[in-house]
Amino acid sequence: EKQLVESGGGSVQAGGSLRLSCAASEHTFSSYLLGWFRQAPGKEREGVATIDSDGYTTYAGSVKGRFTVTQDKARNTLYLQMNSLKPEDTAMYYCAAGARVGYPGTMIGVAHWGQGTQVTVSS
Repeated sequence: EKQLVESGGGSVQAGGSLRLSCAASEHTFSSYLLGWFRQAPGKEREGVATIDSDGYTTYAGSVKGRFTVTQDKARNTLYLQMNSLKPEDTAMYYCAAGARVGYPGTMIGVAHWGQGTQVTVSS
């Protein structure tokens, strides 16, 4: 059984918006800190946003004020609303479930990864 399944990626022009979704198993959704990472070609994977079971969120500085992470507990689904997209946001985006927040927007002890969904922002 896949623990995390992303959807919603695509191509958009700079300034546009996209919403990513991540469907989780009930166990994963209720047992872990959830969040989003991204990895651009030739770069390391970086944390983007986290959300805990109480709805407390953290964001990486590069996306704060533009991205919003939310969760729907009835649907066991995590979302990432991305507004004012920039070409530098182009990356593969991964949903993750882990132990605790590290630096803002990232988590420590990732237990599960989604397969990733591509986001491409053109100038």
